[in-house]
Amino acid sequence: MDNNDKRERILKAAAQVFARKGFYNSRIAEIANKANVAEGTIYLYFTNKDELLTTIFEQEMAVVIAEMKEELNKVDDPKDKIKKFIERHLALIDEKREIAEVFQIELRQSHKFMKEYKGTKFRDYLNIISSIISIGQKRGMFRADIIPGIAKRILFGALDEISNYWVLSTTRQFSLSVTAEEIAKIFIRGISLDPNSI
Repeated sequence: MDNNDKRERILKAAAQVFARKGFYNSRIAEIANKANVAEGTIYLYFTNKDELLTTIFEQEMAVVIAEMKEELNKVDDPKDKIKKFIERHLALIDEKREIAEVFQIELRQSHKFMKEYKGTKFRDYLNIISSIISIGQKRGMFRADIIPGIAKRILFGALDEISNYWVLSTTRQFSLSVTAEEIAKIFIRGISLDPNSI
């Protein structure tokens, strides 16, 4: 069996076990069983559960970033790009439910991840937002006094809160599409030179 294939099976199994049992309640033995490998095999690829979690995050984020950039390339207007970013971000919560649960819930339970994460994918993802804002400012569409580095975190914070609500709640008042539209409206109005233009 190809080593790459084995590594991918371990990662997929880990994501499934983390989503079902929770990060702290998951055992390496369960992940090995799910991946159909010996427990010791996992340690050939990963030091511990935290490294498994970090690798899942970085790998999935790379896919999300590529998909997001592809979608954003379909539109030119910075306001439309912001709308598209919000729509796709929330749609992914629904499309990748298992991974969303791991990211929204289990990731935050790993103190090691939260304190020691040095990967680049999360930063790259946020920078998509700030680059759109910068383009809008250069085109005279967005306010010059907006700091893109702060605005990107404001938008992500709103999306993150909605994502948490969507993953944890069983009774949802609004659809993701309606929510995306509302967030886009509020955010774009806040950064636009002409808030009535959306």
